[in-house]
Amino acid sequence: MSSDRLSGMSQAQRDRLAFVELRLRFMGEIRRQDLVARFDIQAAAATRDIAQYKELAPGNMEYDTKGKVYVRAAWFRPLFDFPVERVFTWLSQGYGDAEPARFRGVIATEGTSLPGRVDLELLSTLTRAIHRGAAVKISYRALSSGLTTREIVPFALADSGLRWHLRAFDRRSGEFRDFVLGRFDDASILPGEVADHETAAQDIQWNRITELELVPHPANVQHPDTIEAEYGMEGGVLKVRTRAAMAGYLLRRWNVDCTDDHSLKGGEHHLWLRNRQALYGVTNLVLAPGYDATSKEW
Repeated sequence: MSSDRLSGMSQAQRDRLAFVELRLRFMGEIRRQDLVARFDIQAAAATRDIAQYKELAPGNMEYDTKGKVYVRAAWFRPLFDFPVERVFTWLSQGYGDAEPARFRGVIATEGTSLPGRVDLELLSTLTRAIHRGAAVKISYRALSSGLTTREIVPFALADSGLRWHLRAFDRRSGEFRDFVLGRFDDASILPGEVADHETAAQDIQWNRITELELVPHPANVQHPDTIEAEYGMEGGVLKVRTRAAMAGYLLRRWNVDCTDDHSLKGGEHHLWLRNRQALYGVTNLVLAPGYDATSKEW
């Protein structure tokens, strides 16, 4: 019945209702002002949209009189079927929050990616914890220890270019770590406050910004100007600023030769890291091509 009523609405109204659901599902709350700011509508129209959504899905939200906000109900059931990629686009870039639609592209396109197992309900638990600043109890499959139960304090999602991670403080190890989203089996938000040392402000690797200087590979590239044009280099160098916690992912994704003497062979290594010293103190360099774990310089 809800789908029939949705199909009879205008596209603009369905888009606003989809936004209401995204906010409820992944942030745990929705205010009239969220709709007003996102769609540039009057407060009265936002009130009607929220009432319309509540009529279509009466069990999905409750009104918190103390906080004066609509919050996600425990028995929430989504109206819209959002693709995982669309959700990540909304969470990371702030758009793509309209009603999911199956349109054909205007030109032929194709991509290469391995299917990843990301459960949207589990993801919503993690994103709501981030929004609240809360800790989470998780069941997680690690390569080194298999399935374990631990408590973490998440604060950000991170895209490595190949898959999505959760950046969080791990109470088990006492360290800030990356958790692959596809390896979560379960998650539940814990009550109580988090300690200061568990917050994003204390994550040195996350807050440190390093500048990498990438140049055409001196040995593997016959025509450096081709690489300079491809990457939009200025003066033969591409300067990339990134969080230290993300540096290893970036270098691996682009197959950047990180050896001191640009000694990696192969056509996949088009780029060389000119200022290797910029990686001093970066902790995830095991991912960087050419990383030598025995080198004192690292």
